[in-house]
Amino acid sequence: MESITVVSLLDVIGELFSDEISIAVSNTKEYIYYRPSKRIDLKIRPGDPLREGTIAHKASITKQKVSEFINRDVFGIPYHGMAVPFLHEEKLEGCVTAIFPALTDGKSVVTVRTQDGWMPIPFSQVVYLEARDKKTYVHAEERSGTHKYSLQEFEFLLPKDYFIRCHRSFLVNVNHIKEIFPDTHSTFLLSMDNGDRVPVSQSYSSYFRKLLGF
Repeated sequence: MESITVVSLLDVIGELFSDEISIAVSNTKEYIYYRPSKRIDLKIRPGDPLREGTIAHKASITKQKVSEFINRDVFGIPYHGMAVPFLHEEKLEGCVTAIFPALTDGKSVVTVRTQDGWMPIPFSQVVYLEARDKKTYVHAEERSGTHKYSLQEFEFLLPKDYFIRCHRSFLVNVNHIKEIFPDTHSTFLLSMDNGDRVPVSQSYSSYFRKLLGF
């Protein structure tokens, strides 16, 4: 088989995910390749410098994989992405970034399945999400339903400024926490404003305390 260029290979990979995922490749200073998807386009051009605050910049600085939500302040469009640095002879050469459309792009609701059909719930009214029996339950102020996304996907997509993972089975909206009670072995119980209680596990307790500042 004849040799294939890196750009051709990236074009083929990009075509496989052209509906959902944009792909960007950068060296340590600037972008050298970009292929937008049908769902999200950050308008990056080869030669554009790496901007501070982007996941590509963060991955270049830390030399580690970075996956997080980026608000619209950087490119004018909110997005979620994953940047993976690549090295040659232990020297950082650049990053490959996958860019996904954020759930917040164009909508601010979670549409859940109920017994009678479907129901859109605004983000602000979601109290917490729970993984149970191979389903994700979305609990709101006075209603609830199920959703096909896993907690990991919700953590990946929901606004990180007020949705926090507190347990392998729970993701909470901090705006709906009424009180925090200490529990055994450095864990906590969250009293939510809908009357439910949500546990904070030991593996998430220090992370949770740091984020909420107590």
